[in-house]
Amino acid sequence: MGFSARLTSPPQGSWGIPAPADSSHSPSLPPTYFGSHMMEQKEPLMETVEGPYLVIIEQPKQRGFRFRYGCEGPSHGGLPGASSEKGRKTYPTVKICNYTGMARIEVDLVTHSDPPRVHAHSLVGKQCNEAGNCVTIVGPKDMTAQFSNLGVLHVTKKNMMEIMKEKLKQQKMRNRSRLLTEGELREIELEAKELKKVMDLSIVRLRFTAYLRDSSGNFTLALQPVISDPIHDSKSPGASNLKISRMDKTAGSVRGGDEVYLLCDKVQKDDIEVRFYEDDENGWQAFGDFSPTDVHKQYAIVFRTPPYHKPKIDRPVTVFLQLKRKRGGDVSDSKQFTYYPVVEGEHHPGRLACLAWGLPSAHPPLPCPTGGNLSFPYSSGLTYNSIYSPGPHPVGGYQGGVQMKGPEAEGPGSDRQAPVEESTYCKELQKHGRRSRLWMLALARRNAHALLDYSVTADPRMLLAVQRHLAASQDENGDTPLHLAIIHEQTAVIKQLIDVIVSIPSQQIINISNNLQQTPLHLAVITKQPQVVQLLLQAHADPTLLDRYGNSLLHLALPAGDEEMLRTLLAHLGSAAPYLLRLPDFHGLLPVHLAVKAKSLACLDLLVRTGADVNAVERQSGRTPLHLAVEMENLNMATHLVKKLGADINSRTFAGNTPLHLAAGLGSPTLTKLLLKAGADVLCENDEPMSLSSSEASSDTDTDPEEQEQRRCHTSLDLTRSQKVCGTAELPTAPQPGEQPLCPPAPNSEVLSLDSEALQGLEQLLNQDCSGSDWIELAKRLGLCSLVETYKDTPSPSVSLLRSYELAGGSLGGLLEALDSMGLHNAVRMLHKSEALEKLQSTELKEDSAYGSESVEEEQAPTLALKPGGELPPSQQPQVH
Repeated sequence: MGFSARLTSPPQGSWGIPAPADSSHSPSLPPTYFGSHMMEQKEPLMETVEGPYLVIIEQPKQRGFRFRYGCEGPSHGGLPGASSEKGRKTYPTVKICNYTGMARIEVDLVTHSDPPRVHAHSLVGKQCNEAGNCVTIVGPKDMTAQFSNLGVLHVTKKNMMEIMKEKLKQQKMRNRSRLLTEGELREIELEAKELKKVMDLSIVRLRFTAYLRDSSGNFTLALQPVISDPIHDSKSPGASNLKISRMDKTAGSVRGGDEVYLLCDKVQKDDIEVRFYEDDENGWQAFGDFSPTDVHKQYAIVFRTPPYHKPKIDRPVTVFLQLKRKRGGDVSDSKQFTYYPVVEGEHHPGRLACLAWGLPSAHPPLPCPTGGNLSFPYSSGLTYNSIYSPGPHPVGGYQGGVQMKGPEAEGPGSDRQAPVEESTYCKELQKHGRRSRLWMLALARRNAHALLDYSVTADPRMLLAVQRHLAASQDENGDTPLHLAIIHEQTAVIKQLIDVIVSIPSQQIINISNNLQQTPLHLAVITKQPQVVQLLLQAHADPTLLDRYGNSLLHLALPAGDEEMLRTLLAHLGSAAPYLLRLPDFHGLLPVHLAVKAKSLACLDLLVRTGADVNAVERQSGRTPLHLAVEMENLNMATHLVKKLGADINSRTFAGNTPLHLAAGLGSPTLTKLLLKAGADVLCENDEPMSLSSSEASSDTDTDPEEQEQRRCHTSLDLTRSQKVCGTAELPTAPQPGEQPLCPPAPNSEVLSLDSEALQGLEQLLNQDCSGSDWIELAKRLGLCSLVETYKDTPSPSVSLLRSYELAGGSLGGLLEALDSMGLHNAVRMLHKSEALEKLQSTELKEDSAYGSESVEEEQAPTLALKPGGELPPSQQPQVH
């Protein structure tokens, strides 16, 4: 046979392969032992191209499959493939390449070790035998074998020794006719004891071995086996996937030691660590500091951040963090974390002043001639070291320029050298004194000339020019004169100070920060002075500096919704704009998130037009601007994001929640209707497993895998008990077996559509008392309290409210009900007579409404108490992130 070089006899060793029925014919080739190299061959090696070989084309799913004990009965559903998903099932599959004909493929279980050894567990299923192996025949045309009914039978520790001894005996007896000797039996027992000590019962691997026909037609010619990826028992502690759902902090000091609370999926206290790393050539990594007692019920970790490997950084540095298992090395998805620099002590204005004069800085005994605490002037040509040259006698050996007498000052030749050195020192001191007097005289003349020039021109810059070094001085709060001028809004003084500061070469006085790490530019934004912001940016103030909370200029401008300030910043930031639009503060929020929180549509539009990502996620829990708008129950903002800015309607947080999950959890039919009309996926599941009944929990939910997937996690309907939200979803609400229905069907109602005449009539009725109380009350009864502040200053709040309600898909029945409950019967009669109602009645619109026949107050909610108007108290609003 041309491929005989690729064939081997069934291996002798700890493999546990039972002999085939026709094992009387042994191959003529010598036995070969397989080691750790028997792994999946994704690409055949050069030596295998000429002959037949076996490859795995679909690995088994590594997690989520439960091993069963014999007393539990047969398994429901086979072990799925790695790429299996809902609606498209796959199973472990292998293929024999470079061969056509009949072949026999056997599958057995081996350990997750190197080299693999026979495992105590057995395979069960339709194609499996009593020995715990699965056998199938393939060929001659299709050389692919798919194993769709594999189950894993979990042995008990009580029976483990007997089962292991039996499996080891079977492998010893393979291809031999004589019985085992006493010595071989003792070896088997010792090997079984050794395996019992080291075997991991929660992890198995599949070993596939293919047998081709020999010259007698028996399947005895074995190809090299291949071994699958490890399969973890879903009951075992380390079987769950690692996942970070939320963090309370996304930034910390470069020194480390910041306490962070992290929410996660189930982890084991002694087998988890928090890894920080940089994804670059540096390869830096460090680990969060915590003990097993800091892991709360396997779902939360409190740890302290490690120090960054560079203790001195000028700007915030972003790294990554992830959960990692100590055993096995599994990791979660990475999240971003920012290290920010630490300000070392206070600023030293004296040094800046010296540099402003072009003088070298000095040590405390001889400070430079200007600044806050300056006391002794000296010329620029005389340095500290030239005056106090230590020589053989250090500075400490003198007192007032006179040599100290004593043993410590004595030395060989000291009596001879002292007068010469003392004389030299005195000469230097006298020389320095003359220079200092000359310098002080020149300074006095310059100040006198500056005062005369100011008297003539009345320009304060004449005085500032000769004292420009004082622009760097700071008060007890760290504020410079420019800081104070901005705080007190002295625009003329600000302009004069800027003119003087920019004339000082190679200085950064304009970027000095105070004790709160606020630069003059930060204060100009905070005090809402766009003209000053423009002046500072034109003077090349650095717009990328952050305050001590990680706030950039955009972060400071947005909480107040200051459109004019934001427009000024974006117009003058230049190349720094893209960087700042993507930069989070130390709470993980980007500028677009703050615009939503400020309820400013204009600011949000400006940011998006400039290049901000409308689907950007904040770093704590992965919420987008749309998530935040829904969470705030801000219908106006949510509508704007969906209909105008095209926000992703199905974006997911770190925990897998979409905006529809949040809207349903809040019990908001209006927001739910808006999201559904925009195409939200009502069947989308988050990552939170469904709770189990006690009977299901006792059996560990070992049901059909399809049933497990269908009820594994929560859809949006699972998170609400609001009848109106369920009615809005327009889905059947049949409960799962053993569950109570969450949402009884809501009655249908016509979708609202108001023409201009009806809208004008409602406006007059709602505003007839000029107090605005009627439209505010209507907003409460429609569940739109969040729009009151938004529309109270508009020309016609009632029209804005009705338009938003209509745009969000509100129902005519809900509006009629609210108006009738307010006693506005004229408005009800007017709507009944309107042409809009006639058109709606003539159509066959079958769409379910977000509002039923009951008012919001009358809706039954067994777990949440509603305030008047249908608004949830803040303490009872469900928060889903």
